[in-house]
Amino acid sequence: MVAASEDAVVIQPAKRAGEPTVVTVNCPDQTGLGCDLCRAILDFGLYITRGDVSTDGKWCYLVFWVVPRSTSSNIQWASLKNRLLSLCPSCSIPFYFDTANRPMTSQMYLLKLFSVDRKGLLHDVTKVLCELELTIHRVKVSTTPDGRVVDLFFITDAMELLHTKARRDDTCGRLSAVLGESVNSCEIELAESFQQGFSSLPPAALEELFRLEMSGGEVCSQTLSPEMKRLKKADVNIDNSLSHSHTLIQIHCVDQKGLLYDIMRTLKDCSIQVAYGRFLSDKRGSREVDLFVQQSDGKKVIDPDKQDILSSRLKLEMLHPLRVVIANRGPDAELLVANPVELCGKGRPRVFHDVTLALKLLGICIFSAEIGRHTAFGRQWEVYRFLLDDSGELPPANSQARSQIVDRVRRTMMGW
Repeated sequence: MVAASEDAVVIQPAKRAGEPTVVTVNCPDQTGLGCDLCRAILDFGLYITRGDVSTDGKWCYLVFWVVPRSTSSNIQWASLKNRLLSLCPSCSIPFYFDTANRPMTSQMYLLKLFSVDRKGLLHDVTKVLCELELTIHRVKVSTTPDGRVVDLFFITDAMELLHTKARRDDTCGRLSAVLGESVNSCEIELAESFQQGFSSLPPAALEELFRLEMSGGEVCSQTLSPEMKRLKKADVNIDNSLSHSHTLIQIHCVDQKGLLYDIMRTLKDCSIQVAYGRFLSDKRGSREVDLFVQQSDGKKVIDPDKQDILSSRLKLEMLHPLRVVIANRGPDAELLVANPVELCGKGRPRVFHDVTLALKLLGICIFSAEIGRHTAFGRQWEVYRFLLDDSGELPPANSQARSQIVDRVRRTMMGW
């Protein structure tokens, strides 16, 4: 197998603080490549302020202007370049180099962490794992009556190095350095068996979580806080009059973290390929997106029914890329967060990181946490479940507190 040369990805650092870093990708094209690149950029905690995409169907040229979502973020630019290079399609041109043999599927590992409980513990662990490019696939967190925590993380390693003792020791060492004396022990081992499913969701929670499907072009307004109702102004226009070979999709909507990923993910799942695209944002928090696209057969999107389906799907993904509710679980309150899974099986990056960050900032302790997959409306969803402690300043049993928690979690994930 061969992969793109290092020149296929060029990262030009920002000249001054506050200015964007420019990421350029120049490699063979394939359907969904833009989605894969946007997912990787999002996974590194970066926000795309502007983008240009062009392709002749065989070769593509993409430029992204990116900035960290947080000033405290420690972006590993070399690791980002390697990740983007790994996504570039193979090519037999002589100046490309052979990569080391890597498994087709990542090996699953089990991280066992035993520690003393404290506020923000789960987010602190998650932040370290994200910085080490370790992807969390499932979590089982439980708290004992004496205040001790058992954290079980099913993880994969983007660098495929967890089979080495040095990588495992480095991971546990980083966790111990961040958590301090609260860590009792840390172990990493191969996961003998891994299942993505989890315990069934209550019917009432399922209805509330997945009933946000659009009806007549509208969204259930009760799910939006007053600040978010401007999301309903998202416009999608499909025009076939400006190009003899491509369909123009024009999008105007409120800007949010992961917006370009959501758009490109939707097009990828619909087998729509972008030939040229431009993404711009303004100071008022709006986003303008122009995309010249074709179907997988190289033809324009002419069928009115296909146009309606594509337009409705794009609006839905822009308005509700993430679902957030709090439901009762016996006498306790459970925070549920769901996002659609790509047809290829990949979930949205950094959801667990953002939810635990929001709860940490709210001072809410997490009694237990779980990640699993659920099928609803003919689609697969990744569902995050957090059993919340009721002893903080915002007791989840209170309806007003629940609204504040849901709003803060959603806003954190949307990057507001």
